[in-house]
Amino acid sequence: QVQLVESGGGLVQAGGSLRLSCAASGRSFSTYAMGWLRQAPGKERESVAAIRANFYGTYYKDSVKGRFTISRDNAKNTVYLQMNSLKPEDTAVYYCAADRNYDAVTTATGDSPRYWGHGTQVTVSS
Repeated sequence: QVQLVESGGGLVQAGGSLRLSCAASGRSFSTYAMGWLRQAPGKERESVAAIRANFYGTYYKDSVKGRFTISRDNAKNTVYLQMNSLKPEDTAVYYCAADRNYDAVTTATGDSPRYWGHGTQVTVSS
């Protein structure tokens, strides 16, 4: 099993930046695709960004391309989401997620990805 703990959320003004961190348990971190998903009030969960287990290949939701950057440090069992130029529509609870299947992280439907954190709130004011 994998346990995920997010941190770094908060309240920022539009145009500001936040860096989210996700600490993962276990020695198998490097074998999992990792991602960030979010859920805004009244909306379904959606995948924001994902990164493959071997670093190659990333996914970004169209609306965050050029603003968000996902990265991982396998030595620290940590994945990051650098969020710049934040917009009010980015307001949501952000969840760290892990799955051996990369597509499960990029799609985020049904019961996938397999592992989820408890989320961290990101609020962007106008």
